[in-house]
Amino acid sequence: MDGVDFIANMPTQEVFSSPDKNTAQGKLVASLPLVRNGVIIDKFYFVFDKGKVIDFGAEKGEDTLREILNADEGMKRLGEIALVGYNSPIRQTGTLFYETLFDENASCHFALGKSFSSAYQGGTKMSKEELKKVGLNDSVNHVDFMVGTSDLEIIATKKDGSKMIIFKDGDWAF
Repeated sequence: MDGVDFIANMPTQEVFSSPDKNTAQGKLVASLPLVRNGVIIDKFYFVFDKGKVIDFGAEKGEDTLREILNADEGMKRLGEIALVGYNSPIRQTGTLFYETLFDENASCHFALGKSFSSAYQGGTKMSKEELKKVGLNDSVNHVDFMVGTSDLEIIATKKDGSKMIIFKDGDWAF
């Protein structure tokens, strides 16, 4: 289609976007390990307040997690939200690759750091200042971490305040 950008992220059924960097609230717990510079980070979590990581922990690799967060201010905020059904073909292989670009295709995931300007209408033509004004995050890095589980439930709040179930029991609800 003319005028419609499309970037394939094969072989996944991932739907992703970039959130408003100032709105994350609560605790996110990773469901799979993350490997960064050869270090395994496992059983980790982040606590957010007004979009910013205010607490974190890991049973394994906490120092590396701290380094990730301290790379710059943007690494303390979300840059991506991605939805992938728990029963995706990659998950069904039962293989943990210890390589984020593969493992993220097996699970819903979030990313700390740089947002995708392409996720915002007109974003690819906006300046860094304009992107910041609309709530997109900027950082030197973009680090994905997986949160998908078989019991994951995602409920969206629409602009009118009503609720819509997006995920139930780890998969699409519609």
